[in-house]
Amino acid sequence: MDFSKAIGIAASGLKVQSGRMRVISENIANADSAPTSAAAEPYRRKIATFTNHVDRALDASVVDLGKVRRDQSPFRSKQDPGNPAADANGEVRMPNVNVLVETVDMREAQRSYEANLNMVTLTNRMVSRTIDILKA
Repeated sequence: MDFSKAIGIAASGLKVQSGRMRVISENIANADSAPTSAAAEPYRRKIATFTNHVDRALDASVVDLGKVRRDQSPFRSKQDPGNPAADANGEVRMPNVNVLVETVDMREAQRSYEANLNMVTLTNRMVSRTIDILKA
């Protein structure tokens, strides 16, 4: 078994999931941010994408964080006539971020990160045990 290949593949997964969690954190942080005026556009949810490629050094397919896309779903609307960003009807356009969806996505990214981290840990343990056996 090629231990360095297994660690390299898992490391690419760690890097991607870390980037995904950063994007999700940004979405959650901006979920309730209102624009400064009625003409200004509110924060638009971001979506992390993944790409894969063959790493020639590893001779294996690894994953990378692709372009971060903007979610084109409609903005939420909130009745707040006193807000400077309110339109003539007292409606304020709010970010198209659903904190519940972001929380579920964060949990999924966290579990994937942990699975890749477990792969690195287990592979290191296997290497260590193999060295111990060869020493004996």
